[in-house]
Amino acid sequence: MLLTPLLEQQVVFFGGKGGVGKTTCSAAFALAASRRGRRVLLVSTDPAHSTADIFEHRIGPDEVELQPKLTALEIDGEGEATRYIDAVKRDINRMFSAGVVKAAYKQIEAAAASPGLVEVALLDRMIELIINRQQVHDLIVFDTAPTGHTLQLLRMPEAITSWIQALVRHRRALVEIDRGADVTPVAAAAADPVLGALERRHGRLSRLREIIGDRSRTSFVLVSVPERLVIEETARAADLLHETGIDVGGLVVNRVLPDDLEGEFFRSRKAQERVYLEEIDRRFGRLRRVRVRQLPRDVYGLASLTAVSEQLVGTT
Repeated sequence: MLLTPLLEQQVVFFGGKGGVGKTTCSAAFALAASRRGRRVLLVSTDPAHSTADIFEHRIGPDEVELQPKLTALEIDGEGEATRYIDAVKRDINRMFSAGVVKAAYKQIEAAAASPGLVEVALLDRMIELIINRQQVHDLIVFDTAPTGHTLQLLRMPEAITSWIQALVRHRRALVEIDRGADVTPVAAAAADPVLGALERRHGRLSRLREIIGDRSRTSFVLVSVPERLVIEETARAADLLHETGIDVGGLVVNRVLPDDLEGEFFRSRKAQERVYLEEIDRRFGRLRRVRVRQLPRDVYGLASLTAVSEQLVGTT
């Protein structure tokens, strides 16, 4: 089976344990989609950022063209956190008096040093890309950080949505007390800038959850290799994605050894690999599975990426 049907999706995430070849597979998939006429944005959220090395092209936080119909950018978590804090400060300056702003800044600076801020900022940037750029790109491909970090990120919208809903209810109640119980939600949001900001963020999160939970638009591709520890982590990731409501559109079994190896060491490795490949077929039988043979040299540049893309989606 190939990943060809996923070329028609709007958003495709590639994820898996560190070092299994997520960047290679996501880059090859994005390249294949662009060559079939789709306008593709390839986004790296992995702090290692190997996408530039594979394409042999400088990539940064701003979108750059790699090939016709293929652009890319790298999201820097720390940079996004700084941008996020600056945006919050601008909103506070716009909404509140100088006395309130001074007190709020102390809270913001404390929050800036707290764990989790980078993840919130990354999520905010992903929301911007997925929601706002769909008029520009037919497909957005995400090369994600190792599995645990990515799953935590994708599960955040549900938790944050519940929290914002509670804040909206509380703020709306205060507005109703101040302006009268018969004030409509629209009028309340228009009259109160804080409530309006909360309503807008709630709307963006709801839109994101709608898109990533729609299997006709969004899929997650797990990348694995035929090794014991990687298989176990892949199985846990598949279960968690199912619980989150995200479609697992495929499993790439990367770095499969060729069949014509010589020598006792290679025959032994190949025999062990066959055991793991059979286990993968048994445990992940419901998923679309693609085996990608290990190439004789490192994957970088268009020629080797094309060789991988043909194994993922076939030839054009």
